[in-house]
Amino acid sequence: MKLIAALAVSVPLLVAQTERPALHLVTAVRHWSLSGTTRVAIEVSGDFRFRFDRLHNPERIYFDILDSRPRMDSRRFYSEDLDDKLVKRIRAAETVPGITRVVLELTGEVEATSSQLANPNRLIIELRGAAPGPVAPVPQAAPALPAVVAASPPKVEPPAPPAAPPASAAVLPAPAAAPAELPVGPVEIPKAAKHTSTGKNSLTRALGLKIGRIVIDAGHGGHDRGTEGPKGLLEKELVLDVAMRLGKLVEDRMGAEVIYTRSDDTFVPLEQRTALANEKKADLFLSIHANSSSYPRIAGVETYYLNFTDSKEALDVASRENASAQKSIFELQDIIQQITLHDKAEESKEFASRVQAALYAFSGHNVPGEKNRGVKKAPFVVLIGASMPSVLAEIGFLSNPREEALLKKPDYRQKLAEALYRGVTRYSDGLSHFQVAQK
Repeated sequence: MKLIAALAVSVPLLVAQTERPALHLVTAVRHWSLSGTTRVAIEVSGDFRFRFDRLHNPERIYFDILDSRPRMDSRRFYSEDLDDKLVKRIRAAETVPGITRVVLELTGEVEATSSQLANPNRLIIELRGAAPGPVAPVPQAAPALPAVVAASPPKVEPPAPPAAPPASAAVLPAPAAAPAELPVGPVEIPKAAKHTSTGKNSLTRALGLKIGRIVIDAGHGGHDRGTEGPKGLLEKELVLDVAMRLGKLVEDRMGAEVIYTRSDDTFVPLEQRTALANEKKADLFLSIHANSSSYPRIAGVETYYLNFTDSKEALDVASRENASAQKSIFELQDIIQQITLHDKAEESKEFASRVQAALYAFSGHNVPGEKNRGVKKAPFVVLIGASMPSVLAEIGFLSNPREEALLKKPDYRQKLAEALYRGVTRYSDGLSHFQVAQK
């Protein structure tokens, strides 16, 4: 399976090495289907360069529009589910400053070609069902990005395809023959990781590790209802809704892959949740829960990371959340070894501090008199065994009638998901990443 980059015409690429490129706007993403073919048009405000790659499990293709920012209907991100035989979903966001990534989530093996047209400037992606034949082996990791394709002023637009698209879509020219790809100089430079908020460094930061895949864990599920509020709100239903909202934000805006431990009312043993994260080679693990107390006036958010503690309150929370664990006493030694993996604990603590700061910045304005309950450590079974930084967020007290009433509201849940998303991105921004070169 190959992607073929096609340009209407080509000229030698001129790259100014001393000037920073002006940013264009990605103004629209349009699509239509006709006779077994799906076309996607990405509209850009000026001449542009792009690069592409294909990823597997699940199948998807992404196109990076360089030196651009998304501005589609006054929004900085775009996401749409398609009722299409070839494409399940299209999403676009500015994954790093100055680069707009458009991701096509595919239904399976699909052949794709792309062409760059002008007047107006746009990238046309044409998708067809894969022809029968042997399938190339799927790589275990994403390959290096191919060369960037350069824009050039067109001489003549190719004619429109004979088959007419739906009435709501504009007629677009057919793809031209594919010329040779043209290399360019680098447009991104690596940015070193920052020290943690406590001024420390870690092996994770020293090795330049980054975030590409996140596991979001909605606590409880199935017969494990979790805690219940005085008006009947169930923890398992609340946290599943917030988890799905958060996952959509991460996919749409951050461009990272999201894996859910559960996406419906299913019971998943605690140990299997981090086992899934390890199996999928996730970079972060975030477990979402709701709190409870015998004192109805207690309210607020708090975030935990895995470690030992002698705090009675933290141990009480851990005891409640660990009730469905299946570990035996014999396995205690293995548990201790995993808790004491220092580097993961340090990064988990940093991750927890970012999530907690974002959560409290939101909830503190909505629950009068609420105190910042802070970052805490506790031996949560759901965090044991995770090979990546992992935290557990308690997004509110269902035992508090006022907070339960807020947690029932969809708009409040959406804002909670936004706060969790800010915590994830602020942690991710502290790691090494790539940014647009300052030329």
